[in-house]
Amino acid sequence: MARLFRSSFQAPAVQALIIQCISFLLTLLLIRSIWILADTQVSIVLAAFLQGMIAAILTFWRRLAPWWLLIQLLFPGALIAALSLSLPPGIFLALFIFFLGLYWTAFRTQVPFYPSGPAAWESVAGLIPADRPIRLIDIGSGLGGLVLNLAARRPESEFAGIELAPLPWLASWLRAKIGRSRGQFMLGDYMHRNFAQYDVVFAYLSPAAMPALWEKARREMRSGTLLISYEFSIPDVAADILVIPQADGPTLYAWRF
Repeated sequence: MARLFRSSFQAPAVQALIIQCISFLLTLLLIRSIWILADTQVSIVLAAFLQGMIAAILTFWRRLAPWWLLIQLLFPGALIAALSLSLPPGIFLALFIFFLGLYWTAFRTQVPFYPSGPAAWESVAGLIPADRPIRLIDIGSGLGGLVLNLAARRPESEFAGIELAPLPWLASWLRAKIGRSRGQFMLGDYMHRNFAQYDVVFAYLSPAAMPALWEKARREMRSGTLLISYEFSIPDVAADILVIPQADGPTLYAWRF
């Protein structure tokens, strides 16, 4: 239980929530001090700005990813703006359910929704073995673009995607059914799949996920197989292949086993 608590606390989203709560309390204290010392009331807009600034400073101190600085800075103001519109509560519930389905456990896995594109698919198609049927899995397959593209190119091979978030998985599953694709899509955690079943493992995750992915690949991938990662490299492990799918775009990294 203690280990689960520590791992949950280390999640960036949890830290961001705690920071906002602390910032709210500090803002109340600051507003109270201004009222006592200067006999001046602080407007709600200024209070939201102060809370955002305090949250951004604490976020920088905690060394969270750069995008959290902007989120923390703008969140209080965005909340005030949303409340001022007097929108029906059902809209907020619908948005919550939508984003929950889209990002699901991103707060724990630290892998947000990163869709790849046709340029990356083309490069992956050029890297995978062409002289024999293969089995490829896209871990964190999102909307399923890579798997569907490769399945159409290589009908003799098996292409699968696994996705933890329900909404992208459902979208990819429906796309495969409607398009009569041979690509397969699974709902679940790729950490529970055995990489020994596959000739190629493709990943488009996040920097936070790469060390654990490398350890899993080292344990399970067979000799002659290929691990491919789009945009994010593995710390302190030189890639065997580097490909830049499009000018000024992310790099495609590959490691041979």
